[in-house]
Amino acid sequence: MAARRIAQSSINWSALAERVPANQKSSFGAFKTKADTYVRAVLANPETPPKIDWAYYKNLVPVAGLVDSFQKQYDALSVPYPKDTVSPQVDAEIKETQGEIASFKKASEQRIQNLQKEIAHLKSLLPYDQMTMEDYRDAFPETALDPLNKPTFWPHTPEEQVGYKSKEQLEAEAHGHH
Repeated sequence: MAARRIAQSSINWSALAERVPANQKSSFGAFKTKADTYVRAVLANPETPPKIDWAYYKNLVPVAGLVDSFQKQYDALSVPYPKDTVSPQVDAEIKETQGEIASFKKASEQRIQNLQKEIAHLKSLLPYDQMTMEDYRDAFPETALDPLNKPTFWPHTPEEQVGYKSKEQLEAEAHGHH
């Protein structure tokens, strides 16, 4: 089996670099350097091993049969190309990630629709500088002042209202300390 020869790296490093988060840039740089070193090491060797002139050695070596036995062993030697056992795992991870991306897109489209409805609603309202207190109450009933049903004291913040308790006071009450 002929070893697959790589003419140049089939990885688009610049496109990959754009997708690397800032906190992982140094790891990415180290990985690229390592990969380049491996590619250079492979390309430094010839594609096929050099041919051996067996006849020359048969004439040179006086021990009968020694060169023949070496030639037999040399011809029998074959280094198998390593089996790819990782690709199925990578493919599974790609499928999983594609599913996550699809569900994120779906959720994002839903958010976009909701926000566009909200924008349309806000655009349909009177501009704030033209609103009366009543207009504001009609547009935002949950945040508007309601002096009849929920009267509040100025400046109408939670801290200024009767019965307000800070987080610390609530925690002290919960633990039974006074």
